[in-house]
Amino acid sequence: MGSVDYEYPLGMNNFERVHQVEVPPPQPFFKSLKYSLKETFFPDDPLRQFKNKPASKKFMLGLQFFFPIFEWAPKYTFQFLKADLIAGITIASLAIPQGISYAKLANLPPILGLYSSFIPPLIYAMMGSSRDLAVGTVAVGSLLMGSMLSNAVDPNEDPKLYLHLAFTATLFAGVFQAALGLFRLGLIVDFLSHATIIGFMGGAATVVCLQQLKSILGLEHFTHGADIISVMRSVFTQTHEWRWESAVLGCVFIFFLLSTRYFSKKRPRFFWVSAMAPLTSVILGSLLVYFTHAEKHGVEVIGELKKGLNPPSLTNLVFVSPYMTTAVKTGIVVGIISLAEGIAVGRSFAMYKNYNIDGNKEMIAIGTMNVVGSFTSCYLTTGPFSRSAVNYNAGCKTAASNIIMSLAVMLTLLFLTPLFHYTPLVVLSAIIVSAMLGLIDYEAAIHLFKVDKFDFVVCMSAYIGVVFGSVEIGLVIAIVISVLRVLLFIARPRTFVLGNIPNSVIYRNVEHYQNAKHVPGMLILEIDAPIYFANASYLRERITRWIDEEEERIKATGETSLQYVIIDMSAVGNIDTSGISMLEEVKKITERRELQLVLVNPVSEVMKKLNKSKFQNHLGKKWIYLTVEEAVGACNFNLRASKTNPKKDETEGWNNV
Repeated sequence: MGSVDYEYPLGMNNFERVHQVEVPPPQPFFKSLKYSLKETFFPDDPLRQFKNKPASKKFMLGLQFFFPIFEWAPKYTFQFLKADLIAGITIASLAIPQGISYAKLANLPPILGLYSSFIPPLIYAMMGSSRDLAVGTVAVGSLLMGSMLSNAVDPNEDPKLYLHLAFTATLFAGVFQAALGLFRLGLIVDFLSHATIIGFMGGAATVVCLQQLKSILGLEHFTHGADIISVMRSVFTQTHEWRWESAVLGCVFIFFLLSTRYFSKKRPRFFWVSAMAPLTSVILGSLLVYFTHAEKHGVEVIGELKKGLNPPSLTNLVFVSPYMTTAVKTGIVVGIISLAEGIAVGRSFAMYKNYNIDGNKEMIAIGTMNVVGSFTSCYLTTGPFSRSAVNYNAGCKTAASNIIMSLAVMLTLLFLTPLFHYTPLVVLSAIIVSAMLGLIDYEAAIHLFKVDKFDFVVCMSAYIGVVFGSVEIGLVIAIVISVLRVLLFIARPRTFVLGNIPNSVIYRNVEHYQNAKHVPGMLILEIDAPIYFANASYLRERITRWIDEEEERIKATGETSLQYVIIDMSAVGNIDTSGISMLEEVKKITERRELQLVLVNPVSEVMKKLNKSKFQNHLGKKWIYLTVEEAVGACNFNLRASKTNPKKDETEGWNNV
């Protein structure tokens, strides 16, 4: 890079135009702590709406905060009812077969899928802030719960204990979710990055599809393992037990379901074709089995489903060792996953309709419905994407569509459950496979590869971990890699050299802007992260290396010798004592080399700590400036003053301006 003959644009004869950084006024400790906690846990300031309001108004606002139904119900219209009625009936037609199918994934009785589509949606309709989220069981959560609980209790050997553990895990999931919302700890869910969720969901969907080979091939004995190797071994060591009748039926219904989805995707106004396809498959499959007696030829059916509404399950919860530990662990893991999915889905559709949802209120609503669900024979529920997409496309206006769906499920529980007796399991497997194929988002993975290779590695790590290990292993691997990436960003922050854009007062990275020129006699660096103990040593070494490289460059080009090291701290949001010690060491390094250290724009929190540590006094107030432009101007003036009167002290020359 060449050099530039810098002309200070402000004119050093006008000292008043140079603005030095002021130390912020001291704040009481508890006031500062209160502000920090507020910004961390209450960035949206939920209490601002209660300020300067009468008691009656505060009570109503509080009621609406926890029960948004009191906010939208008074404004409900007949037009809304018509739209929500159509949407509710449409998603009920999807919820009934999906509920039965997903309960099977969790190794639970099929009727629990219907129970879980009755009570939780009513709770969410009162407490949820999303207009489009359709509540129910989800495939990934069902698979995860089934996988984790099966490690402690075999659902075939002790189905009663397994069922009670599922209720207990749901209770702990709900308590954990609601606690996150009440204590404003939703940032925990943020550790599940977008790349992590894509890989995890894709891997879980692949595992779910592979496990459906049991029903599609009509196998009686199948592995309890969730990894691809165990599944493939189980499938191909039992080729003599494959049932062609079941396989043909499964392939036909998978083709039918995928065809209807493709049709609805190409013609969005016919969204109801895809939404009705699962229920249509159940009806057609049941009629086919009933008239052909296919159950006698290797096609398994659901069998009897108990009529009636949800029985209480409060007394069935398990709080004894060692099962309680399993229930707590399962509840926390599936609770985080279901929260991530539910909130992500809710926010996506809220963005389409241009309204906002409160993530913490959503956590409270989802947590509460799972707690109540665990008392009423339900297992884990959240807002699945497929059902919410149908709800959105059906034109829902409010959360009342969940109430309509719940009422439709109630009528099914009271009167229609005997009709599912002949529903073939292979049809349920086909429904699951068709739903899961939509979760394998290979286009998103390709996009990650193009945009951010590290995100792609996180995504594939989660996918491979789930497919070749287990759902838990894949999740842990993805989270660990994501956290390591965050730590890497903190431990190895970016630093780069700034140069002046010709004929301007703008300074930019010389590596990115080819026309940015080095300022003679000055090395201008920018640190792009807070300075903490984790990166202090690295930054000291990196700054020293920048100085060495700059001196070598100057020696090679024959430019003006280096005399100033200017550090732009605009992006340094905070600094700890290790960071201050690092600056002190850099100051000593520059002094040994007869260089002057200059700081630019330390933010208030950094400036406050520099002042308290006395570093500011050690450096000198005159060497801290608001902008790179002013710092360069001051240094440039001193360079000229030293040329004019070499014996005169630079600082004195600057002070006499």
